[in-house]
Amino acid sequence: MASDTLVIRRAREADLPQLIALFADDPVGGHGDTSEAEAYEDYLRAFHVIDSAPHEQLYVAELAGEVVATYQLTFLRALTGRGAQNAMVEAVQTRADMRGKGIGAALMEHAEQEARRRDCRLLQLMSNAARTDAHRFYERAGFARSHLGFKRKLK
Repeated sequence: MASDTLVIRRAREADLPQLIALFADDPVGGHGDTSEAEAYEDYLRAFHVIDSAPHEQLYVAELAGEVVATYQLTFLRALTGRGAQNAMVEAVQTRADMRGKGIGAALMEHAEQEARRRDCRLLQLMSNAARTDAHRFYERAGFARSHLGFKRKLK
């Protein structure tokens, strides 16, 4: 494999330190992510739940042996749409020094291919209202602003 070839693959447990660093480096997310050692077990437990769930997939983009981006894809069966299955993109993150290189576009293309492979009716995502650059990116990737999202923090 050439060192400049981007590979998108299922995440492995060995990827966790690089994934955690990606999320901890996010100044906008506000999810409380941290690279502190005492938090590792929380991430490890979550990884195993995601990895073993048939309707959830965690992917990484790897370049020259390093994880440079990630996203999670969840498949949701709805009663609406005559029982349609939808795909939800979550936790998209590209390493700060790798943005603007087409990696995010490759992730979204991969997500679309996976959603089509599973015969999904639509591919959807939510983005923090403060991420205006991300919004422009998603629109360029073919996503349309169609709904208004609401959240209620429970913890």
